[in-house]
Amino acid sequence: MKVVLQRSRQASVEVNGEVVGEIEKGFVLLVGITHDDKVEDAKYLADKIAHLRVFEDEEGKMNRSILDEKGSILSVSQFTLYGETKKGRRPNFMNAAKPDYAKSLYHQFNELLQQQGLLVQTGRFGAMMDVHLINDGPVTLILDSK
Repeated sequence: MKVVLQRSRQASVEVNGEVVGEIEKGFVLLVGITHDDKVEDAKYLADKIAHLRVFEDEEGKMNRSILDEKGSILSVSQFTLYGETKKGRRPNFMNAAKPDYAKSLYHQFNELLQQQGLLVQTGRFGAMMDVHLINDGPVTLILDSK
């Protein structure tokens, strides 16, 4: 599994002009799933994300987690994270998991984040989405369960 994590001050996701997920301070997660990802990958990333210290403490150092900050998560499925661009000019997505499998693991991942005590909002799996965010920092990290 791959996750692009962006620390945000505010974020939302729309499908056909309708807001389907919205948060204030927290993380926007773009979540990609490949064929051989398992629940263990989702558990690893959920724990890592919940405890990752990327919010500033009183001294301005990245020393506080999203749990410490009582922040929220906006999780958006993103199969294009597994796009391959080495050959040709158009990416292929053969490394992305099939939709049924990816959807199931994506939902499990979001449930694992909730079990960590986080409020999780989502986009709509498989839909064309407009993601709006105010990136805080900007702080952007790429996490990979492998």
